Amino acid sequence: MTTPSVIEDEIQQLIRFQIDSFRQPLPLTSSQLHDYHRRSEKIRTLGEELDRIGTRRFVEEFRRAF
Repeated sequence: MTTPSVIEDEIQQLIRFQIDSFRQPLPLTSSQLHDYHRRSEKIRTLGEELDRIGTRRFVEEFRRAF
């Protein structure tokens, strides 16, 4: 199982790539736009995974408390 910190690191790296792609002085090519979209989807997917992990942990801790 991937840990939240590993997922967060990957998200941060993808965000840096997204920022760097818009810092380029020239317009993005079709390929670069495709890569940008792919990274956006990956960021969303990883964020959803973090939400699932957080929810699962909360439920497990709640069950242990009661």
